[in-house]
Amino acid sequence: MAGGESVSERIERLRARLPELGAPAILITSSVNVRYLTGFQSSNAAVLVDGERALLLTDGRYVDAARAVGGVEAVQADRELPAFLKESLRKLTAGPVAFEADQVSFSAHRTLAGGGVELVPVQGAVERLRAIKDGGELGALRRSAAVLSQAFELLGQEHLVGRTEAEVAWWLERTLRELGAEALSFDTIVAGGPNAARPHHHPGRRAIGTGETVVVDAGCVVDGYCSDCTRTFATGDLPIELARAYETCLEAQTASLDALRAGVSCRDVDAVARGLLVDAGYEVMHNLGHAVGLEIHEEPRLARTSKDTVEAGNVLTVEPGIYLSGLGGIRIEDLVVVGVDGIEILTPVTKSLVVVG
Repeated sequence: MAGGESVSERIERLRARLPELGAPAILITSSVNVRYLTGFQSSNAAVLVDGERALLLTDGRYVDAARAVGGVEAVQADRELPAFLKESLRKLTAGPVAFEADQVSFSAHRTLAGGGVELVPVQGAVERLRAIKDGGELGALRRSAAVLSQAFELLGQEHLVGRTEAEVAWWLERTLRELGAEALSFDTIVAGGPNAARPHHHPGRRAIGTGETVVVDAGCVVDGYCSDCTRTFATGDLPIELARAYETCLEAQTASLDALRAGVSCRDVDAVARGLLVDAGYEVMHNLGHAVGLEIHEEPRLARTSKDTVEAGNVLTVEPGIYLSGLGGIRIEDLVVVGVDGIEILTPVTKSLVVVG
């Protein structure tokens, strides 16, 4: 949390939401949300916040590390955390307890409910806090995006024809690691030729040929935060249909970036790209983008079904795509910070069509 909010500040923001959640306490069991609130990483931990205390519960394997976390009180629990909470919730806090409905399994809920405490299901309690990135988070996201951008710049200098998609994906993963990435944000997508018409293609043994597009979608993790970028390369002169698609996709992405500002609805930003693509005669196969942070897919989303509004501090992808079955595809994606007065593109890799041999 260097350079950002303290544990106490994040806990206090969650505590302030308790009245609207309909319970005087909330139990956080998502490992990502536990990490966001406390900076504590563990495969077995929970945070219990009420009006007076914030408890960090974990078993003996992690309790020493938990005791070093400021702003919370560490509690040693059993390894079977739901069973421990079943017996302990009534002693640890009074009244109903909100829980993360999207994170607690049916069996864990049944165990917790057996303790006699009223459980109140809630959704997005911490995720809404995570949507606005603080200074420390933005620093990590910039560093992650810088590593990714450098890798894409290097990829644009590589010879791709004759190499398999899997070989290129491995080259990119190795390069990201060498540049300082801790991990990948997701499995790298390398899709050449007809495979580029599949938005989530898994790179395989197909060798990249000449005169086709190669869609490369990749991300890495630096200081715990994800990045995401897509560029489409050409391996020589393209068929006119793909050349036109690239120009149209770039136009849609540029217009969407121009429309992306604090205060606009997520749905309206999605509609800018969607309208341009549909008017040009293309099918729209996915939403325009999503937020990125500790996880690669966060809220809000730039989608036609979204009810959210873009806010300063959001970090979002803008990634329209065109997919022509049997021929190829195009996707152009940037990672963007929304500010009070405009946007900052974190992935300034050229979007001019790069031809790789």
